[in-house]
Amino acid sequence: MVYRIARLKRRQEPDLAERPGLTIQEVCSMSAVSRTLSVHQEHELLTKLEAAGLLSEDAQRIIQSRSNTLAKRVVDFIRRGGYTASTDERLARLIMGTNFLGIEEASRHFGVSFTQKQTRELAEIPFTEAELEAVKETHVLVACYPMSILEIREAAPKLFYQSQYVWYDSDDFADEKAKLGWLLVRKDIVPGSTDKTWDEQQAMLAENEETPRAVELIYSLILYALATGERLMPNVYARTTTVDSDGVHVSVGYFGAYGLFVDYAWDDDRWYYIGVSSARKSN
Repeated sequence: MVYRIARLKRRQEPDLAERPGLTIQEVCSMSAVSRTLSVHQEHELLTKLEAAGLLSEDAQRIIQSRSNTLAKRVVDFIRRGGYTASTDERLARLIMGTNFLGIEEASRHFGVSFTQKQTRELAEIPFTEAELEAVKETHVLVACYPMSILEIREAAPKLFYQSQYVWYDSDDFADEKAKLGWLLVRKDIVPGSTDKTWDEQQAMLAENEETPRAVELIYSLILYALATGERLMPNVYARTTTVDSDGVHVSVGYFGAYGLFVDYAWDDDRWYYIGVSSARKSN
């Protein structure tokens, strides 16, 4: 412990000397920050950074950064897996606003790490600027990472309906992974699609629309809730193209205070609370 204190003093004394005007209260507040890294981790981190080319002046810029801004950016960059958004993504984010859930959001909230190959595949958005402008209020643009429904639930268990028995746990579709790519999905069901059979609902879709699988819809709803705090489809179910082991289409929704429900409905059934989900076909 004595070694660690001495080590911290040696590191801090030059910094304080180069920052005149600090009050005693400010110095005390700096030293009172709770520490999470061990001495060994600190040493290894500095060794790695120096090996990567970190210079004394670089370190000093971080130390002197106002409101610790540079350090926060470094940490955020690390948590994004060393990822920098492409021009396409920056433009899409500008258009979609909070309805844009990119690689950054998926990495932060699901704790996943996209490979370089995967980020290259996602570098281009398969929708035009005009298409995004047309649906920026009604749809969410989502960067899908290959996760299954069970893996999504494991990442955010409190956002799913809690029950001792979960009917789909042993069904094959629960292990199907989302397809890597961009999904432009409706935030709600297709307007007017309740009280209709599966075939009637499919007939309502435009030529540039299709119904997504359950895993992609669940991925989108959960990630949106994690990123914004808002739970979409709180009073309705949306049918998906996914079928369970009995050949019945899986429906997802009623995402309210009790969490997200995953259910099913026979194709010929008409219910006032079951509509259909839709997403834009990619170019």
